[in-house]
Amino acid sequence: MNKLTCGIGVALASLALWACETSGGGGTGAGNVRGTQKPVAFTWQGADGENDSGDITATFGNGRVFKGRFYQINSDTRAERLDPLWDGWESSNRRGDWRYWSDEDDREFIRAYDGRVLANLRANDGEHMRCRFTLISPSRGMAGGGEGRCQLSESSREINAEFPRQS
Repeated sequence: MNKLTCGIGVALASLALWACETSGGGGTGAGNVRGTQKPVAFTWQGADGENDSGDITATFGNGRVFKGRFYQINSDTRAERLDPLWDGWESSNRRGDWRYWSDEDDREFIRAYDGRVLANLRANDGEHMRCRFTLISPSRGMAGGGEGRCQLSESSREINAEFPRQS
């Protein structure tokens, strides 16, 4: 068995175990590193049974894991609640090609991302991955499904992601 096959097996086993342990307020997603067929499995769990914020994990096919928090942005979002989104993104790479990815103008940031979910995940080695997801049904939060993109802080590689609608 080669490393890729083994890594995919580990990622799928972890995903299956997590899915069995969660009940309500959680779900899964799938993606890949853009320009490759390298898989990335996502799992999320709403905080206190809610779907507008919580924990999210991305597991790459090689077994590398990123964990962090996600936040659904809306007009009532308080900017200070989003402080964890900037961890690991120094001012030189905060924005990059991610329009409005800055905490310099809170109102513009919240207006630009209204109805979307944002996340900042971290690997054990300190690398970060930022994500933005467009929701299919914002009133249902992550449970309503959606799609989006993530970016790694060190390489700027991007990951496509899709989350199915939960029943």
